[in-house]
Amino acid sequence: MPEWYRINQVKLRLDQEFDALPRIIAEELKLEPSQIQRCIVRRKSLDARGRRRPSFIMNVDFLWAGDPMTIEERILGRDNLSRVIPPHVRQIVAGEERLVHRPVVAGTGPAGLMAALRLAEAGYCPLILERGDGLAQRIQAVERFWNEGVLDPECNIQFGAGGAGTFSDGKLVTRIKDPLALDVLETLTELGAHLEITYEAKPHVGTDRLRGMVAAWEERISRAGGEFQYRTRISGPVIRDGRLAGVKLSDGSQIPADVLVLATGHSAREIYQDCMAQGLVLEARPIAVGFRVEHPQVLVDRSQYGTWAGEPRLGAADYRLTHHYAAGNRGVYSFCMCPGGMVVAAASEPDGVVTNGMSFYDRDSGIANSAIVAAIRPDEYDGDGRLAGGEFQRYWERKAFQLGGGDYKAPGQRVADFLAGVTTKQWTDLTPTYRPGVLPTNLDQSLPPFIVEAIRDGLRRFEQLIPGFARQGVLTGVETRTSSPVRINRRDDLQAERAQGVYPCGEGSGYAGGIVSAAVDGLRAAEAVILRYKPFEK
Repeated sequence: MPEWYRINQVKLRLDQEFDALPRIIAEELKLEPSQIQRCIVRRKSLDARGRRRPSFIMNVDFLWAGDPMTIEERILGRDNLSRVIPPHVRQIVAGEERLVHRPVVAGTGPAGLMAALRLAEAGYCPLILERGDGLAQRIQAVERFWNEGVLDPECNIQFGAGGAGTFSDGKLVTRIKDPLALDVLETLTELGAHLEITYEAKPHVGTDRLRGMVAAWEERISRAGGEFQYRTRISGPVIRDGRLAGVKLSDGSQIPADVLVLATGHSAREIYQDCMAQGLVLEARPIAVGFRVEHPQVLVDRSQYGTWAGEPRLGAADYRLTHHYAAGNRGVYSFCMCPGGMVVAAASEPDGVVTNGMSFYDRDSGIANSAIVAAIRPDEYDGDGRLAGGEFQRYWERKAFQLGGGDYKAPGQRVADFLAGVTTKQWTDLTPTYRPGVLPTNLDQSLPPFIVEAIRDGLRRFEQLIPGFARQGVLTGVETRTSSPVRINRRDDLQAERAQGVYPCGEGSGYAGGIVSAAVDGLRAAEAVILRYKPFEK
């Protein structure tokens, strides 16, 4: 009977296709190619080091139909060859407690949608509340803001169907080792993502594909018994005697509830005050703030690929840069790098400017952008208390609004001028892509001096690593929403401290950083509900 084996570090040249894998594996292991019946790529990364021609490095599962002893002999002498161990099938047994009311899921980002999907398909009929609009109306609201500078505080790049990730690069890179990450990736492929996200070392979806996937996600949840209510903002949980009694809405009404999966995202700042008032335990978290930097994509491609830049199969190159600012003992680093993308307006509150990065699946805009941010500790916020981080963000977002002219244009500066301390008068080689527009200025006043100096030091170092980084780059301010400045403490069973029935999860609750980790956290929250309660009976 054929058996599955895994071989790591298989090299595939740029001029070779996947169908060459059986022959390549057979040659390396001195096997008969015809006995390799099937190959499945499990991991694919790019090796572009040095001056040699770039190649893809893969981990591959293959089905061997030949003599099993032939393979067993190879395993004994190789550290990159092993048997494939069948995955453990997780069994989630529903609990015994009865739900008087169906579970409520607040938020439709990856945490909320994954939680809602798991609950719906397990028979719990969740009610999903989202403060923004459904997908079609949300796209119109975002485009109006970008084109006309008219902001809808309830529906924008942060709020609405799909959460903030709907308008992003859709990066699926994650550092978590949770086995549920593969479940999330496989769910995303079922919703329309390309199969490559399950094996690429740096997978991404692209905002154009994400929008279709969000619609498919909602449809699947609805078919399974979930119900969506848009333009419905929660103010917070209602806690009585340490237990959830209901969900309070912004219009003053209440929804009775036994379970609330709180997945409101890192920009729903209003929720934290009400959570504290209801007795939930919150703590301040460190964040990072800075600017968006843009360069011609060809500059990044040449720095990463050398003379091989432009090879179609290599695509648009990315980078990951880090620096330690010794004078301030502070990390400076690139964040959310978007090859072939654009900088977008991401404000969600009136009179504030927030930047973010976005790209489509093909990453073919010709412009590379990334946040360049410096870390900041809670004791460095301008105010005291657990919510000081949000107020810190808000202060500098409003400062950027003023520096940009007061009409949602952003302040910007050439990197070379920023390093020289010279005000930018006009754009030369590269014009920032941010809409509604960027006002050339001096960014020294757009963030605290200790952050500005740290970023300056980091940019000088990055120029050494990628020649032209300072000479050809432009900065747009400010990037403030890198992560939640608050964590809602929860117990081992994922319920909030002092609030039984409330399950904080995702980025907004301080337990994730990106699409995959947020979705995994939402999935875990849903399974914690399932382990405690019986399916909901209408």
